[in-house]
Formats: sequence, C-alpha cells, structure tokens
Amino acid sequence: MSTNNNEKSRRSFLTKMGKGLVGATLTPAIVTAADRERNLRVMQAPKINYEANDQIQVVLIGAGGMGTSDAMTAASVPGVKIIGACDLYDGHLADAKKRFGADIFTTRDYREVLERKDVDAVIIATPDHWHKDISVAAMNKGKAVYCEKPMVHSVEEGPAVIEAQKKNNVVFEVGSQGMSSLGNEKARELLKDGAIGKLNYAEGFWARMSPTGAWQYPIPADASPKTVGWDAFVANTTKRSFDATRFFRWRNYRDYGTGVSGDLFVHLFSSLHFVTNSVGPNKVMATGGLRFWKDGREVPDVMLGMFDYPETQAHPAFNLSLRVNFVDGTGGTNYLRMVGSEGSMTVEWDKVTLYRNKADVEDPLLASKMQGDTGKKYVYERKDMLGPDKLEYVADKGYKGAHFDHFYNMFQAMRTKGKVSEDALFGYRAAAPALLCNDSYFENKIIHWDPNALKVINK
Repeated sequence: MSTNNNEKSRRSFLTKMGKGLVGATLTPAIVTAADRERNLRVMQAPKINYEANDQIQVVLIGAGGMGTSDAMTAASVPGVKIIGACDLYDGHLADAKKRFGADIFTTRDYREVLERKDVDAVIIATPDHWHKDISVAAMNKGKAVYCEKPMVHSVEEGPAVIEAQKKNNVVFEVGSQGMSSLGNEKARELLKDGAIGKLNYAEGFWARMSPTGAWQYPIPADASPKTVGWDAFVANTTKRSFDATRFFRWRNYRDYGTGVSGDLFVHLFSSLHFVTNSVGPNKVMATGGLRFWKDGREVPDVMLGMFDYPETQAHPAFNLSLRVNFVDGTGGTNYLRMVGSEGSMTVEWDKVTLYRNKADVEDPLLASKMQGDTGKKYVYERKDMLGPDKLEYVADKGYKGAHFDHFYNMFQAMRTKGKVSEDALFGYRAAAPALLCNDSYFENKIIHWDPNALKVINK
C-alpha cells in the first residue's frame, strides 16, 4: 500500500467518523466520558431472502462433535436436508439417526456415499489425515464439498485439492467459519478505510484449560475393533494395532492431526488473510512445548509462532505473532488483534473493537508543542472536545452467526454457480503457514515459504 493511498484511506475514515459524530451531537443527551469509552455502532448483515429453490441433499462424512455441529447448522439453512452419515464408529452412526432421522442412510465407507446420485454435497469432518483423499474423490464425483479446516494434513497435499476443484469446477469451501462473519467483513472495511493507519503488526491468541478443550475427548465404553473401523482409519498412514485412544483423541497424534497450529492457528490465518487481502507470510518460525497434558500426546500444548509478511500491492510489510495455550488457567480467551500507526482493532466474529490514538502527530499546533514552541507567552491553551478513542461495532440482534453464514454462502454458490469465501486456493494459503509452524517446531528451524508459488524455499 503506497503512502498516498494510505493517506487517502485514512482521511476517508476520519471523514466518515466525523460525520457520525456530528450526527451524535444533534441528540439532546450530553456525551460524557463514559460515552467516549463505548461508542456503539451496529453491524448489520445484508437483507437476505432465505427462500429455498430446489432442495440440496447433504451427507455428513465424519459424524463426531464438529461434524455433527456442522450438519446441524447446514440443516438449519432453508432448502437443505441431511440424508446420510458416514463414520467409522457405529455409535456415531446411531447418534446421527437419532438426530437427523431414522430414515437417513448410514455407512462406514465414504466411497459408498460418493457413488450415490441423490447426494449433492458432502461435509467432510474426519480427522485431518483424510481431508485430502476424500475431498479429491468427492470432487471427482461432481459433489460440492464443505471440508473442515485445515484443508490438508501436510503442505505437500495442497496442490492436489486445488487441482481437483479447478478440473471439476465444483463448489469447495473450507470450514473456517469466521471467514463469513460480520466481524471479518467490518474489519476488512475499517482497515481499507485507514481506521488504524498503516498496518505494521498483528497478533492472535487462543487459550484453553479444560480436558475436553485440550483434546482429552471421552472414549466410549463400547469402543472395540468390532464397533470401530480401525483398518480403514489407518489405511493411508502408519499401520498399528487397534488403539481407542488414538482413534477418539486423534488430534493429539501426528499421523492423524495437525496440532494446535492446524486446529486453531488456521482460523486466525484465514481471518487475517481475508481482512488484509494477503496471500501469506514468507517466513515461519515456532517454539513451544508439552507443559501439562502429558497423556501420551505427540504435539505441544503451548505453541508460539512468528511470521513475516512482505509488502505487497494489497498491504505493507508487517509481522504476526500467534499463541495457543492449553494450560491457561484464565479459561477460553481468543482474539485477533491488528495494530497500525494510528490505532488498533480487535476482531471477533460478531464484534470489532477499534482503538484510536487521541493525538494526531500531524496537527501543526501539536507538532510545535512537541518541539518546545508554545507560541506567545500569555496564550491560553484551551482543551478540545475529544472524540471517542474506542468504538465497538457489534452484530445486530438476530444475527444468525458466522457458522450459518458460511454454510448459506456455500449453498448459494451451488445454486447460482457463484464463489465462496474460502475456496481451495484460499484454504491452502491459510493452512500452509499453520502446517509449516509444526515443521518449524519439530525440525527446530526457520522455514521460508513462497505464498505466490506455493512452495517451501530451501536456503
């Protein structure tokens, strides 16, 4: 972003904010100091006609906790029906029938799902190591795909998914739900308008402490080689004897999951790239450790990642730091914060909080004061009415949420042959730095990445 464009954006934002404040002064109420702390503005979703066209029939592949949540949200979109479920654990299939109807078909074999002519789309919520294989197979059968993040299990798998979407010209959406949120959209608008000046730094943080939050998922009492399709689970990775802990707590093991970076950093990358219009960093480094959850897991429970983003036509050079802490006694805090030369903003899916500097260093009077020139000796320096240094943009009441919008956007793209907010290319550019974080951690080295050519650079 050039200096001139940045200045135009900045002045555009100041003008918009000024008009809003003028409107506020027309009300009879007096603006107090407390009012300045919370200048509330409502984010409104566009008025959407949810009236359905032809019904879209969807099958859930991977009917665990996240998959079930996905399917329930998808089914809440008018004109969408869950007609089947696929999972390697019989208990999940039984639960799916209770939740979505006894008439849905169930199977352990995803290939059976893809052969059915009555299936329009699939939700892939399997462990990460099956994302690429099932996504490619589904698109090759002409099915639309909603694939949970991260899109792939390793950086080497990304090009195959991108090529499959391009070749088959089908709708493919990665399940980082925040991509379709009002918060992301407002943050993108504010950054473009110069609300925080010139971006130079961003940070994200995700904190958890509970056993479930730290992936100690419950293991069913009936888990056994009879109720679990173990051989199919490990068919594309290291062959092992049946292990219920590995099957039900798969995120803890590198053969199946992608650690805290693949599970959580990828959400932050998706949002950051959308807000900044970035294609990704060119330098990745990570550290951390296994500090508390020493339950046999192979991945850290505390991880810190640092990333360099080079200057592009879309944004200036900036640095990013990301943290995940599964040993955080304060609970479940998470945020994405962006810092610029004139302020910062914290981005959530249903809220954006903007903090502005009170002082403008370009004010000539202020500049003279900073240089020690106070003007005439007996001039009274009268104080100004301060504008708000904090503004909160919040979603309007009744907002259905990012999860709903993400599915709605996908189904609309299917009906209109339109585009989704996170296709295979975007999804890969969000997944790659998260996956490279793992490589940096386990190999104890800095990794250089070309986000345009989509490849690791060996130096």
